[in-house]
Amino acid sequence: MMKFTTTDYIIFVFLLLLSSGIGLFHAFTGGKQRTTQEFLLADRSMSFLPVALSLLATFQSAVAILGVPSEIYRFGTEYWFLGCSYILGLVIPAHIFIPVFYRLKLTSTYEYLELRFNKTVRICGTLTFIFQMVIYMGVVLYAPALALNAVTGFDLWGAVLTMGLVCTLYTTLGGLKAVIWTDVFQTFIMFAGQLAVIIVGAVKVGGMGEVWRIASENGKISGINWNPDPFERHSFWALAIGGIFMMLSLYGVNQAQVQRYLSSKTKKEAIRSCYAVFPCQQIVLALGCLMGLVMFAYYKENEATDLQKLSSSDQMVLYFVMDILKDLPGLPGLFVACLFSGALSTISSAFNSLATVTMADLIKPYFPGITEARATLLSKLLALGYGLLCLGMAYISSLMGSVLQAALSIFGMVGGPLLGLFCLGMFFPFANSTGAITGLVAGLIMAFWIGIGSFVSNLKTNPPLLANTTGIPDTGNLTTAVMTTLLTSASTKSPTGLKKFYSLSYMWYSAHNSTTVIIVGLIVSLLTGPMKGQDVNPRTIYPVLPKLLFFLPENYKKKLNCGVQFGRKSDRSSVEIASDSETSGHHRHTTPVP
Repeated sequence: MMKFTTTDYIIFVFLLLLSSGIGLFHAFTGGKQRTTQEFLLADRSMSFLPVALSLLATFQSAVAILGVPSEIYRFGTEYWFLGCSYILGLVIPAHIFIPVFYRLKLTSTYEYLELRFNKTVRICGTLTFIFQMVIYMGVVLYAPALALNAVTGFDLWGAVLTMGLVCTLYTTLGGLKAVIWTDVFQTFIMFAGQLAVIIVGAVKVGGMGEVWRIASENGKISGINWNPDPFERHSFWALAIGGIFMMLSLYGVNQAQVQRYLSSKTKKEAIRSCYAVFPCQQIVLALGCLMGLVMFAYYKENEATDLQKLSSSDQMVLYFVMDILKDLPGLPGLFVACLFSGALSTISSAFNSLATVTMADLIKPYFPGITEARATLLSKLLALGYGLLCLGMAYISSLMGSVLQAALSIFGMVGGPLLGLFCLGMFFPFANSTGAITGLVAGLIMAFWIGIGSFVSNLKTNPPLLANTTGIPDTGNLTTAVMTTLLTSASTKSPTGLKKFYSLSYMWYSAHNSTTVIIVGLIVSLLTGPMKGQDVNPRTIYPVLPKLLFFLPENYKKKLNCGVQFGRKSDRSSVEIASDSETSGHHRHTTPVP
């Protein structure tokens, strides 16, 4: 077991103090978080760069920092092809989801569901999201603290409480503006920590050329796998196409990300933030992959005797960091600060987004007379309450044992059906509320059926580690599953029957579950009486077929609109009002024209 030095503790504490300081600064400057618009949406005043870095930090959680190097160490660089999905995974939100959400001037993403369908669909979407995030944030808090405790002896509950309370403090005091600016600071800490490990590790191996040679000779540099089989764990199609759906569920409709778009000054700034996050994501993916290669090359050249004591492959990243940086005081503290930055950015986003949807979807509609001051205070208390609930969920996670993986997977299992629900509403004007609710329920049942079946099946047939240099017993890749969608299924045997169904590549889960929602939703809508075009709010629809088939004559394109009256006067005037407010910089919350 390796110990922290005084310098490491100083660097780690400095991160926590600075994060708290940013929250306090925004609590006592500007508007001092006196309105719900300022507290929950940063007064719609953010420019694209801090929003982009905040989007990145929310995605790049502690579990990803631990999980990607572990994935590369075990299975090679095939995972790197996930970067191909980032292009469409960000272009589609930028040009379809963001314009629709931004022109409606929403606070909660789920307000859209009421405007498109009805209040029941909105509540179903909100409750599904709350369930997803409450489970997820406890695990995100507990998992890195557990790995840190196992490798360094750092007090487990000391780490959990410190992270949870610091995060709750700056989120409750500073609101979304504090969360975004803290994310910016934490992003640079994450870059610095990963770069330090890669540089020191590569130098000890003999340079990046030597790292690449060792990885290449041992089959860790993967070519493109063109196999279209959806049961193949990683192929180009699974990573590039399945990854697009995973990205859309995160960057297209997830409240934590959409809330950042809505905090932008204008729609153009929101779209720019989507484009700006693309190169940053590629850099982050490259850093994670390079760290995995350096780790493999280092342990291929240097025998390590203590690896057998680790209970999970995820702990190996921290073991490696402490091993190569032990003679450089301060750098282990920097990497741990990097790890905890990832956790803090994800958890703070969860607190803020949960407070937002609870206030906007579950309180304000039923208490329309609530004053602005009272609503703001209640929003802060909600953020505080969710922070304390997160600590409780971390304790429950500690009791789960091997079920921890299943809890992490819930994030992915719920994301796909929610994406399907929004796509059903946005792209299919004739879909009705009965179809939407039935589709969501069907998608969730399908997601949990495959997810839990896959988890139970994998418990019986755990894949071995592909690297012979460690004695780590494999308990499954805990963290890569969170970063994408679900558990891996890499059994060497060819399954049959239901086991074959459960061995569907986890990269296809989001696509499969969202498609289930759409198909069931459309069938039920047609059977129960489709919505008439004139009854649909045109501002909630994106005319995808007329846009794709732009070369058709106008009268054919009008038929593809399913009767939705896009050109009516009331719609034009509302769009113009929204456009004017964007240009002039006035960002009042306007009620969309029905």
